Amino acid sequence: MFARSCSETMLRNNPLATAPDDPDALVSLPGLPHRVELRRSQMMDPVKQADHWAFFQSVNAADQRSFGEVFNSFHELEPDYVEHYHTTLGRRAWLVGPVALASQDIARRGTDALSPDSDNCLGWLNTKPAGSVVYVSFGTLIRFSPAELHQLARGLELSGINFMWVTGAAGPDPSEWMPEGFAELMARGDRGFIIRGWAPQLLILNHPAVGGFVTHCGWNSTLEAVSAGVPMVTWPRYTDQFSNEKLIVEVLKVGVSIGAKEYASFVETHEVIGGEVIAESIGRLMSNNEEGSAIRKKAKDLGVKARTAVESGGSSYNDVGQLMDELTARRSSVKVGEM
Repeated sequence: MFARSCSETMLRNNPLATAPDDPDALVSLPGLPHRVELRRSQMMDPVKQADHWAFFQSVNAADQRSFGEVFNSFHELEPDYVEHYHTTLGRRAWLVGPVALASQDIARRGTDALSPDSDNCLGWLNTKPAGSVVYVSFGTLIRFSPAELHQLARGLELSGINFMWVTGAAGPDPSEWMPEGFAELMARGDRGFIIRGWAPQLLILNHPAVGGFVTHCGWNSTLEAVSAGVPMVTWPRYTDQFSNEKLIVEVLKVGVSIGAKEYASFVETHEVIGGEVIAESIGRLMSNNEEGSAIRKKAKDLGVKARTAVESGGSSYNDVGQLMDELTARRSSVKVGEM
């Protein structure tokens, strides 16, 4: 609901129209419960991306014409934006998530073909101390250039933290990006584990050994991390991901930003973030200092609230009931000839 609220005010007010023509200029999104600022470079530009802008305008218009909207979220995650949606925007909304917690087969959720590496990943995690592994995955659509992959591998090595990295099955050949010595590091298998293809993400995030998640801030991944009580290193790329990063880092305070600045799709060029920056961000999240400990505590508390929301009497459980009641009453009030 936070990201939708950000999108709605951006489409309605177009704050970029009066913002300085500087990629690093901070642009405020008006009318939200929190002060939300994005760099100009992190936002969809209605002039440069006119087709995308028109599409999002049509989606927003359709939302406003609808009877209401159903969100994969829960009240305790973003209560101010539930109120904003109902009161300020005057829209009906039901929060019914996290829906992933309803899955009966979380090992295979979302695919019929797990990676061959997935069979051994949980066994590898079983050998690691609690909270000692950072999980790295960027979903199914994100593509990294060889230069970005090279720096990410360097960052993982420099961090000194155990890692499990989902590289995807269709990326560049490792010879194009793998740093010197990284193959030997992986061959030993004590520090890192690579999954090539689809990973059982819910099982991984809920494993006791996993203490952090480097993510692109897609909403499914974000909510799965929240449900598991795992804090995040945020690395958004485009669409709602920069808004989701704001929610994670600044509102919920369950993450550390890696400092991505560019809104660009997977077919466009992104700024290459250095390995030292990546290692520092991972270290901040996984350290036992005051900052890291506070972030992890908030993440664990949210995980408890997420699981409670879908239980009998929880907020999402009740919203599902209310949605069914309202739709049933609406159907009963409309005569067949009027439908």
